Amino acid sequence: MSSQKTIVLRCSDGETFEVEEVVALESQTIKHMIEDDCANNTIPLPNVTSKTLSMVIEYCKKHVESDAEKDLKAFDSEFVKVDDHATLFDLIRAANYLNIKGLLDLTCQTTADMIKDKTPEEIRKIFNIKNDFTPEEEAEIRRENAWAFE
Repeated sequence: MSSQKTIVLRCSDGETFEVEEVVALESQTIKHMIEDDCANNTIPLPNVTSKTLSMVIEYCKKHVESDAEKDLKAFDSEFVKVDDHATLFDLIRAANYLNIKGLLDLTCQTTADMIKDKTPEEIRKIFNIKNDFTPEEEAEIRRENAWAFE
């Protein structure tokens, strides 16, 4: 595959990555930039850091190179076992910005699985969300939406 055409991607922190076009085309955003002749020598990706882009490239390479569904499922389940929530959220943002449906679905499902069967308090802790309701407001919301807390 080394004779393939390559694309240069520049992330928000200035680092560049040279990737095979077939890998870059996993991103609908990049694909449209190339089709619309908006991609000269380097495609800027101002919303993606080098750490995140390297992970996105790893995901796309694997999905281009492998045609065994079983291998991809195993890869995907290991891929989303990241060190921290911030990395997962960065991957979600990058997948959304780059329009890589498979990666977006995978990372969003992982996030959904993290909060499944959790209380609102546990979810706030996971996502570091401050509770800005007064106790009275929270009690009223719980009364109005009792079905959600069953």
